[in-house]
Amino acid sequence: MVSYLGVFRFLACVAGIALSVYALHVEMSKEHNKEYKALCDINEPMSCSKVFSSKYGTGFGLVEPLMGKDSPLNVPNSIFGIIFYSLMLLLGLTSNKFAAWLMFLFSLMSCAGSIYLGYILFYILHDTCVVCISTYVVNAVLLVISLITLRSAGESGDRKKKRE
Repeated sequence: MVSYLGVFRFLACVAGIALSVYALHVEMSKEHNKEYKALCDINEPMSCSKVFSSKYGTGFGLVEPLMGKDSPLNVPNSIFGIIFYSLMLLLGLTSNKFAAWLMFLFSLMSCAGSIYLGYILFYILHDTCVVCISTYVVNAVLLVISLITLRSAGESGDRKKKRE
């Protein structure tokens, strides 16, 4: 039987993948056509393409200064998002405690990244990116789901030990 938690995790991961693919599309379209206007470019202070095109839109703004512009890790943040949400989707298909721990740790890291990027978004770029904020919400939802999954994995493990 499929749990509601599994369905919510699946939907959150699919939403995260869709948002990340859209962000990548916007970034690549803007790179090839400077006149491109994305649906998420609502007005000057609410422009996702401006955020994606900034120095913080690739490698979290950290890879280039630390490892150089040509580093294989200096890719659009949306690629990291696609990988993260796909990995969370795959881990969600398993039902062991190790996978639950990994999902929790990855979700915790994604929320830390969201706080970092949110700070940059609001206080450095002075922008409001609807796509970015949506991914922050998805990351928070995945953290809550991962915590619940981890706790229930621990409880089911405790029940197995008691039976033995």
